[in-house]
This record gives sequence, structure tokens and C-alpha cells, in this order.
Amino acid sequence: MVKMERITLPILSGVLYSTVIVVIGALVTSLILAFSSLKEASLPSFVYSINSLALFVGGFVSGKKGGEKGWYYGGMTGIAFYTLILLFSFLGFNTEIGISRLYHAILAFIISSFGGIIGVNVARK
Repeated sequence: MVKMERITLPILSGVLYSTVIVVIGALVTSLILAFSSLKEASLPSFVYSINSLALFVGGFVSGKKGGEKGWYYGGMTGIAFYTLILLFSFLGFNTEIGISRLYHAILAFIISSFGGIIGVNVARK
């Protein structure tokens, strides 16, 4: 039972941090769109940047809390976060699931794994 808690706690912490960053990023982006001359055409670049930052930070946090196997904790955080986002987009917006979703999941794993690797190395110092 202790082993399962040790695995899930870093991943849940990373997903929580990622979710908070995405919510704050969405608020900031909506304020920028509302009070500036920025057009909605530039919105995808904001979304990708915010999600990439959220994945990296989530992986970093999970790797730091895990203390070892940063690529694993970070990668699983990325997969868990991406699954959460995919569920919201599929259930809330009726988004289709295709091969591009697999590419996004792999990219989420890679970005979060990189954050996890750095998080483990920061924790050791």
C-alpha cells in the first residue's frame, strides 16, 4: 500500500500544478484578448505555450517529489494530464479522437519527462 501512495502522490501533485497553471494561463489569455488589440487568430500559440509550460512544470514537480525516475514520474504526469484534457475536450466539446491525439500524447509525455528529469536533478542538490 505504501508503494502505491509513493507513486501516485508525485503524479497527482504534478497534475494539480499543471491544472493550476492552465487555469491561470486561460485567465491571463482571456484578459489579454479582452483588453488589447490581439486577435483570436493568435490564440493557438498561446494555448500551446501555456500547455507546454504546464506540462514541464508538472513533470518538474512530480520528478522532484518522486526523488528518482524523473522521466517516469514526469511522463506519467504528462499522460495523466493529457488524459484529463482529452476527457474534457471529448465529453464537453465532442472532439474527435484520431491519430493526432496520439502525437499530442507522445509530445506531452516527452515534455513532462524532460521536466521530471530536471526536477530529480534539482532535488538531489
